[in-house]
Amino acid sequence: MKVSDFNFELPQELIAQDPLEDRSSSRLLVLNRETGDIQHRGFRELKLYLMKGDCLVINDTRVIPARLYGVKEGSGARIEVLLLKRRDHDVWETLVKPGKKARPGTEISFGDGLLKGTVEDMVEEGNRLIRFSYEGIFEEILDRLGQMPLPPYITHELKDRERYQTVYAKHDGSAAAPTAGLHFTRELLNEIEAMGVKIAHVTLHVGLGTFRPVKTEDILDHHMHSEFYMVDQEEADKINRTKAEGGRVICVGTTSCRTVESAAGEDGNLKAGSGWTDIFIYPGYQFKILDGLVTNFHLPESTLVMLVSALAGRERVLGAYREAIRERYRFFSFGDAMLIL
Repeated sequence: MKVSDFNFELPQELIAQDPLEDRSSSRLLVLNRETGDIQHRGFRELKLYLMKGDCLVINDTRVIPARLYGVKEGSGARIEVLLLKRRDHDVWETLVKPGKKARPGTEISFGDGLLKGTVEDMVEEGNRLIRFSYEGIFEEILDRLGQMPLPPYITHELKDRERYQTVYAKHDGSAAAPTAGLHFTRELLNEIEAMGVKIAHVTLHVGLGTFRPVKTEDILDHHMHSEFYMVDQEEADKINRTKAEGGRVICVGTTSCRTVESAAGEDGNLKAGSGWTDIFIYPGYQFKILDGLVTNFHLPESTLVMLVSALAGRERVLGAYREAIRERYRFFSFGDAMLIL
């Protein structure tokens, strides 16, 4: 299976640059994965496709202001650091630009010395391990100095940081938002719960590995970066009870999907716990937990398009994307949504 099998042409003007004023006013393309039938709806009409006894799984990770701008001690050269994942209390795996100015031993100052970092090592794909030193509370300093790590295809300035957070974001740790969840308001979630639909919370701290381009010609040669996930016992019980009672488990976003599929046992039950996952889902994968998916429209040739294709079939997904392009749907992080059932 080749990467080019998942390519499609996307007009640049369909890449959404700004979030909508009302989160839930986005559009919703509904794809029947058995028949290929497509319906065009508004996101609030998601309720029409949910039933009492279903379970909606949401990822309650919270994006941290992970992009830092500093200067190299001595030369004063500007350096950009993106926090990817915490390896130890004050040691982070990071992406540094320009990398050639950040060899092991390099010292970087942020915010006139409010925060300092020392490059300790280089790891896979040129990422750097940086040990930070500071006085006070790291999270408070990061909130003061850091910027939200918007994807490179978003060129507009984000005026309100909270618009790159879901309304249910809780656990700090992501370098990117679980964007399918951005469409939900608290009111819509309350209405869905009132229908008798259970809502289960899981956590997966999104790294940039999910969004990095697949550089191998054969997708089987691609290696996913690991991301940290947590599933509480109460939430696992909620999902397992749904399956046992014949309800559907519908994940909000590919991150929720990868969490439950990573934590699933061979018996099809979800196991509570935490750990690191590098699960790569592509066509041929047999889902153990997931029955449906709420997701955004993803980049060509990305692992996310491959995951969606594993659920609905490559031809049907690419056909739905062509339809979305014809209908002028908004794509990527701040774009419209898709429901696959």
